[in-house]
Amino acid sequence: MIRIGVSACFMYPDPTRTVFGHKTLAYFEQDMAKFLSRKGVMPIFLPDLPWSELDQYLQEMDGFVFQGGADIAPSTYGEEAIENSRWPGDRFRDQYELKIFDYAIKNQRPIFAICRGFQLANIYFGGKLYQDLVLQTSTTVEHRNAQQYDRIFHQVQVTDGSLLERIYKNKILTVNSVHHQGVEKLGQGLVVDAFCPKDNLIEAFHHSHLPVFGVQWHPEFSATLNGIVEDPEPYYDHFLKVVEKFKR
Repeated sequence: MIRIGVSACFMYPDPTRTVFGHKTLAYFEQDMAKFLSRKGVMPIFLPDLPWSELDQYLQEMDGFVFQGGADIAPSTYGEEAIENSRWPGDRFRDQYELKIFDYAIKNQRPIFAICRGFQLANIYFGGKLYQDLVLQTSTTVEHRNAQQYDRIFHQVQVTDGSLLERIYKNKILTVNSVHHQGVEKLGQGLVVDAFCPKDNLIEAFHHSHLPVFGVQWHPEFSATLNGIVEDPEPYYDHFLKVVEKFKR
């Protein structure tokens, strides 16, 4: 059995919320559970626990997935928030996930970083982010639409000789898009696998000598646009093969 640890999303106490309004909720989204689960592969939720307790569970994981959700807090990568902190991010989650990410790196456990996770990986390796693509770039590409959510998509250009080219045998892929932040400065050791040809925004990367793989899109949401966006299974298959290689 391959055990994949999945980092948590958080919803914090909100008295106006009818259910569990005064409690913090930790969760991962159902599409992610479906995407990661298959025969012989078990996604395992990683709650926020004291490190002395969490560490014992991390030791049992064969690989890790860092999922999407709230923005990375600008202070996490040494910047001041723009627009009067309109996008404050989730610093609490940043610190929780960075500890797990660091554990995975130091213990050679493969990482699949998705959307927010992709941005977290970039920061871990010393990169920087655009806090808001519309405000800070001249992009004309709609990378996020709150109403349509996982129903918008665009093409990405696969780089020559890249991991994605080896997996898909194609230079152009169609992917969904649910993000308003993005990579401004690429982290050390990261190799670009794909970018958006209309605005040059980095959309996928892997690490040159560590088992770290990341995409800016949401492979777990692909069923919404089945037949339009690229099948995510070959990429996930590759990740699982790497997990098997490093499995102890």
